[in-house]
Amino acid sequence: MVNKNIDITELIEKARKKDQKAFNTLLNTYWSDVFRFQLSKTENEDEAEDITIKTFSKAFDKIHLYNERYNFKTWLISISKNIFLDHLRKQRTTTISINKKESEAYKIFDETPSAEDQLINEQNLAQLLNYLKQLKPHYQEIINLRYFREMSYREMADKLNEPMSNIKVKLLRAKKLLAEIIEKSSKNDFKNK
Repeated sequence: MVNKNIDITELIEKARKKDQKAFNTLLNTYWSDVFRFQLSKTENEDEAEDITIKTFSKAFDKIHLYNERYNFKTWLISISKNIFLDHLRKQRTTTISINKKESEAYKIFDETPSAEDQLINEQNLAQLLNYLKQLKPHYQEIINLRYFREMSYREMADKLNEPMSNIKVKLLRAKKLLAEIIEKSSKNDFKNK
């Protein structure tokens, strides 16, 4: 969760300037709100998670269009609602779009490792693999492709047949969840000593 002293408006401004940490903080701050909203609509965790990922992907791609007169959470929920409605429409139709051109979403630079990256890097391989097994399979796969097979975002998007923006949001989410597992385990190890 975000520190209450952090100004959301400031984070949004930084995110508009492609600040990676601002994206991460916004994602971590609003993930559960959007996910709970989708879970109430879909009643399916995997679908809710998938739509939540698409919501953040689209929001980060369109963050320059965000109007400060509206609450950021409300803006995210409205994007999420539209994606859910599109999802329902697609389920009802049998038309298939071929060669749909994907717009390249916001750029994420890997220059400075995040707190999650540092935690992941500090773990020995055997222990890290044990932690990875605790993630859902699609998160295991995305971590594996990025860190063990060292694929670029573009290669991952091609392999998984998903827009690059979805790949980036999934990877952010996977790293956060993995870091939480590692932290929880470290605290338990410390208590047991």
